[in-house]
Amino acid sequence: MICIVDYGMGNLRSAQKGIERAGFAAAITSDPETVRTAPAVVLPGVGAFGDCYRGLEERGLVDVVREAALDGRPFLGICVGLQLLFEGSEESPGCPGLGVIKGQVVRFPDSRETGLKVPHMGWNQVRTVPGRANPLLDGLDGTPHAYFVHSFYGRPEDPEAVLATCEYGVEFAAMVGGGNLFALQFHPEKSQTDGLAILRAFGELAGAEAVT
Repeated sequence: MICIVDYGMGNLRSAQKGIERAGFAAAITSDPETVRTAPAVVLPGVGAFGDCYRGLEERGLVDVVREAALDGRPFLGICVGLQLLFEGSEESPGCPGLGVIKGQVVRFPDSRETGLKVPHMGWNQVRTVPGRANPLLDGLDGTPHAYFVHSFYGRPEDPEAVLATCEYGVEFAAMVGGGNLFALQFHPEKSQTDGLAILRAFGELAGAEAVT
């Protein structure tokens, strides 16, 4: 069973329905022990970085989610679920992140510099980084398109942590991770065929239970 972490914020039902449409069973939980023992974990997210972190903190989920991201289990962060893996964010100064990935979450340049509206909202092209193992994207034909809604993006200190990129005024990390840790700045559950293929690849990697 794929465990979706409920910390009072985020697109929980949307993420669950997306995983189920991809063919796998998923359960929403805010219980730390369930997260601790889950074979695969999804951390979704919609909202402000600080509010999301405090939601984890209030439910005693900070340590178990960090552990799940670090211990080799299949782990998928989505949108703010990616951003929370970093050490902090310009959106919420003084609020820590989970610190799984060294680096900060930064805001897109002002629209007066790029001519592009912030937030970055809508469809955009995702480019895999050549030479990096990426089982969630490797099976897709051509260059996938994905649906984004965000004003901030993660900037890892280690460029090896970037698995895929996207362009929106600047080149930014659309996907980060390593090993069985994957995090997406876009919403796979809203990204139609390519998004479902990504969720299906994650379910297969996790050896998750098929929907019956």
